Amino acid sequence: MSAIRHALSTKREDDFAQWYQEVISEAEMAEESGVRGCMVIKPWGYGIWERIQRRMDDRIKAAGVSNCYFPLFIPLSYFAKEAEHVEGFAKEMAVVTHHRLVADGKGGLVPDPDAKLEEPLIVRPTSETVIGAAMARWVQSWRDLPLLTNQWANVVRWEMRTRMFLRTSEFLWQEGHTAHADREDAMVETLRALEMYRDFAETELAMPVVAGEKPENERFPGAVATYSIEAMMQDGKALQAGTSHYLGTGFAHAAGIQYQDREGTQQYAHTTSWGTSTRMIGGLIMTHGDDDGLRVPPMVAPQQIVILPMLRENDEDEALLAYCEDLRAALAALSALGEPVRVLLDKRPGKATQKRWAWVKKGVPLILEIGGRDAAGGQVSMLRRDRLWNAAAKANFVGMPKHDFLARAVAELADIQAALYAEARARRDANITAIESFDALAAFFSEDKRYPGWAEVHWARPTGVELEDVVQKLKALKLTIRNTPLDGAAQIGTCIFTGRPAVERIYVARAY
Repeated sequence: MSAIRHALSTKREDDFAQWYQEVISEAEMAEESGVRGCMVIKPWGYGIWERIQRRMDDRIKAAGVSNCYFPLFIPLSYFAKEAEHVEGFAKEMAVVTHHRLVADGKGGLVPDPDAKLEEPLIVRPTSETVIGAAMARWVQSWRDLPLLTNQWANVVRWEMRTRMFLRTSEFLWQEGHTAHADREDAMVETLRALEMYRDFAETELAMPVVAGEKPENERFPGAVATYSIEAMMQDGKALQAGTSHYLGTGFAHAAGIQYQDREGTQQYAHTTSWGTSTRMIGGLIMTHGDDDGLRVPPMVAPQQIVILPMLRENDEDEALLAYCEDLRAALAALSALGEPVRVLLDKRPGKATQKRWAWVKKGVPLILEIGGRDAAGGQVSMLRRDRLWNAAAKANFVGMPKHDFLARAVAELADIQAALYAEARARRDANITAIESFDALAAFFSEDKRYPGWAEVHWARPTGVELEDVVQKLKALKLTIRNTPLDGAAQIGTCIFTGRPAVERIYVARAY
């Protein structure tokens, strides 16, 4: 039997962090930009983001939310109105203080002392303050509520330790901001957005998640309640892939978002914010990638099927290319997973084997190799990227008549989507362990396990100083509380941190 040869030099089990970086490089997803913590997102990586953006945007608009755009620069005074919010982001803020450069007399440039801004501007880390100022202008009466807005934008948070897609100084995201007449309506919106993220992650990204509430110490700065979706990566760590926040009336008081109710009384609005980002791409990589590179779920793949004519160097086999073009056109006329099939005929010059490797590493769901004999005999040779790839033996290429492939292509794509989710779900569920004491928790994560997974523990929902003590104990073990699942049942047991009766169970894990 031929030994299995993989496309990447690093295996996941040997060095997961290095493997992650190699997938990004070899799949041509992104590269360093020359600015610390900022990346150039290349066409394949940005194509995945465009698919995420387009599909998510449809869901946002279907909920009655309207897109708009707010400035990149936010006056410092806007943040000064919301002290708790500022404190949460102060260490990550990039500040603009001058509007012009001048020559320094040494061949360089320096800020012009005469061009100092009257008020420093913050490069947006998030937009609650500037959007709150707009909402204060737009909301006057109960008839103006609910006000539902969203923007697709870039934000800057000056990170000290960066990793492509997961934690970068600049990243792309959407941020929803809404204002409501009362808490009940605002909470409905907060949980609607959370459910949108949960369903999107599982349906479109094939990435199983746990939707739940964050503990008090993990709340968004200034929020009353924060909810998240948490996904388990293949190394057992948790990834927060989306958040939704009920902000109460705190931001409304700071920004002056008031309305006249039906009785003519002035009231402060209840606001929410919710967002997800290019971090989802990092989650996709670490959920589905294998030792040959990326595997992209068909729902978000820029190309779902790639056709590779087996051309010799500098060969222009017109009959083969005509056959492949006919196949491409027939596939493009089909609909899979609710949209026209996205199919590419790769006619670029170069060795067919090298192009095959490139598409394997990019993780395109279906790869079709077509040689001269295939064309003459009306055949195709198909590779499903979700299955183990044996490069030496080409063991996973399946030959069949073209008309048979056309009849099953749509079902193949749907099956790949389902198979990737089922694989990730089974792996996650197998790596969640119930832990009944703090000592057992410490032992579980200190054992000689490269990828221990998550712990599920009893929790009494401590607050204040008691919660801070728990946080410090977990910090010593490099652990964090992820969330309390919304679908969790009431618990009978003892909180492993406080010894008091538990009210729920929470997930504890190492995290990105």
